[in-house]
Amino acid sequence: MTRYFTQDHEWIDVDGTSGTVGITDYAQSQLGDITYVDLPAAGTAVKKGDAPCVVDSVKAASDVYSPVSGTITAANDALGDAPETVNTDPETGGWLFRIDLSDTAELDGLMDKAAYDAYVAEL
Repeated sequence: MTRYFTQDHEWIDVDGTSGTVGITDYAQSQLGDITYVDLPAAGTAVKKGDAPCVVDSVKAASDVYSPVSGTITAANDALGDAPETVNTDPETGGWLFRIDLSDTAELDGLMDKAAYDAYVAEL
């Protein structure tokens, strides 16, 4: 499994043509405590850059952008009862949705961990 990052602070773990998407610890720290997550429905088709998900925090609501195009296959329904999981575990248990990628070439524009860490260090 390979992890990629976006400049909008989403991560995607990719295994073949399937991916799991969430927000980075940096994004969560900027938002503050997450109080609600509006998750997408399975079967929803998205294009790279679409915002199929919204996280609400004590500071603001924030769109979560899809790092790739594809079809959403699942949402982390556990967040409905426990949105605070995104606060304590944003890059593992706080995943938001799973997606079947329609074009793996879209991964080429994303960052690896080293590049993302360098990007955040400059913010």
